[in-house]
Amino acid sequence: MTGYAAASADSPRGRLSLELRSVNARFLDLQFRTAEEVRALEPMLREMITARVSRGKLDCRLFLNEFGIAEKPRRLNAQAISRLQSLAEEARRLFPEATQLHLADILRWPGVIAEQPAEEEAMRAIATDLCRCALDDMVATRSREGAKLAASVLERVAAMRQRVEEVAPLVPQSIAAYQAKIAERLREAIGSADDDRIRAELAVFSTKVDVEEEIDRLKAHLGEVERALRKGGAVGKRLDFVAQELNREANTLASKSASQALSDCALELKLLVEQIREQVQNIE
Repeated sequence: MTGYAAASADSPRGRLSLELRSVNARFLDLQFRTAEEVRALEPMLREMITARVSRGKLDCRLFLNEFGIAEKPRRLNAQAISRLQSLAEEARRLFPEATQLHLADILRWPGVIAEQPAEEEAMRAIATDLCRCALDDMVATRSREGAKLAASVLERVAAMRQRVEEVAPLVPQSIAAYQAKIAERLREAIGSADDDRIRAELAVFSTKVDVEEEIDRLKAHLGEVERALRKGGAVGKRLDFVAQELNREANTLASKSASQALSDCALELKLLVEQIREQVQNIE
C-alpha cells in the first residue's frame, strides 16, 4: 500500500529528520538510507517499523543537518582508533602500494569521535518520537486507502454472489437437458435402446458435470472474504490465499460446465476474481 510521512525535530547534534515512503508490494521490503552520523539508530527504527507494517516496499530515510548548531567539545575514542590502526596495518600488508590514511579519513571513521552518553540517549529518544509520529501518519494514510480498496473488493464479491445465486437454480435443468442430448447420441452410436446401459453411462456423466459442490465452495469463500474485510486488521495475505481458492473453483466450474449459461458465469467469475486478486495484493 502507498503512503508517505515525514517528521523532524531539533536534537543536541542538529536537525534530525525522518521520512517514510511506501509503495505496493506483496511482502515487506524495508530499505534504509541513513546518514553515517546516526546509523546506530537503524536497528531501533527497523524494530519499530516491522512491529506496525507487514506489507509493502518501504523506504526509511534518516538524516541529520548540523548547520547552525553550536559545536560542543568532543573527545576521541581511543578504542575505535586502535581498531582502525590495526585494520590499516593489516590492509597495508595486503596492499603495500596503498596510501596512508589522512587525518580527515580517520576523523570521519564511525565511532572515532566519541559521543557523550547523555547525547546518545537524547538522540535515541528523539528518533523514537519521530518514527512513532511518522508511522502514525503513514498508517493512517494506508488505512484510508485500505478502506477504499476493501469497498472495491466487497463490490466485486457482491457481483460474484449475485451471479452465483442466479445460475445455481439452472444447474439441475442444464444437467437434465445435457443428459437428454447425450442419451440420444448414445442411442444413435450404439444402435440400441438398452436403457440400462444408457442410464449407467448417464450416471457416470452426471457425477462429472455436477457443480453443486463448486457453487457451495464459491459461496463459502465469498463469505470468508466478507468476514475478513469486516473484521479488519492485517488481512491482505489471507485474502490473497482465498482469492486463489476462488479462482480454482471458477476454473473447475468452467471445466465441468454443462450449458452455455454456466460457461458464461464461470468466465465472469474468473474476471471478477482476477480483479479481486489485483486489489488484495495491495491490502495489508
